[in-house]
Amino acid sequence: MSIVRFGVSLEKELLEALDHYALKNSFPNRSQAIRHLISENTVQEKWDQNQEVAGAITIVYDHHKRNILHTLNHIQHDYHSIILSNLHFHIDHHNCMEIIAVKGRAGVLRELAEKIISTKGIEHGKLTMTH
Repeated sequence: MSIVRFGVSLEKELLEALDHYALKNSFPNRSQAIRHLISENTVQEKWDQNQEVAGAITIVYDHHKRNILHTLNHIQHDYHSIILSNLHFHIDHHNCMEIIAVKGRAGVLRELAEKIISTKGIEHGKLTMTH
């Protein structure tokens, strides 16, 4: 991948907003901040157009909750063709975290994430998207 330099003209307020964004997110310079913003937009477009993408579903739950493991396994088996891997961590005696790596059409990934995150007993869940 080659780097291309170009000039950008911005209103003072937008430049200040870009500098604030770069500082807030610890980017070393404006170029990195702009690169990140463009990449985020590209990923969002792919998701909006239901293209093939990848992502991670992260959930936290109390594994002692009745039937939660059975329910999560059942849902994941229904979507086995889009699940790449599953990592399971023990946070403490009761709570577990899972990160489920997924790849497929954006709409199907959202559908799976919604089913998992809305499962009774899930304390926190989030779908993270990438291209």
